[in-house]
Amino acid sequence: MKYFHDDEFVCQHCGKIGIEDRFTALLDKIREDAGFPFLISSGYRCAEHPIEKAKSKPGSHSMGLACDVAVTGEQALKVVEIALKHGIKRIGVNQKGRSRFIHLDIADSLPQPTIWSY
Repeated sequence: MKYFHDDEFVCQHCGKIGIEDRFTALLDKIREDAGFPFLISSGYRCAEHPIEKAKSKPGSHSMGLACDVAVTGEQALKVVEIALKHGIKRIGVNQKGRSRFIHLDIADSLPQPTIWSY
């Protein structure tokens, strides 16, 4: 990884790093094109992570194929535009409240293309 470190993708529940290399390589390309740094607010999440346990079945974070990028406003829009350019077909948007982020996801086994809001 050029722009990120393994510790940005560590499960905040168990400490495991389960993010897929093909996903982080894509994130590096998105970061390169964006021209500004951004933080990963949530990377890999193990199946026992409270957010994943609350779901009917663990999602794309637990597959190592998704992350949440802490961006707002114009930068959030730019991340979405660049992600689409790079073939990301699953995007979640949370641009309200204190925890604003863009969810990027390449889980082929889940419905796509799709965009949703939190």
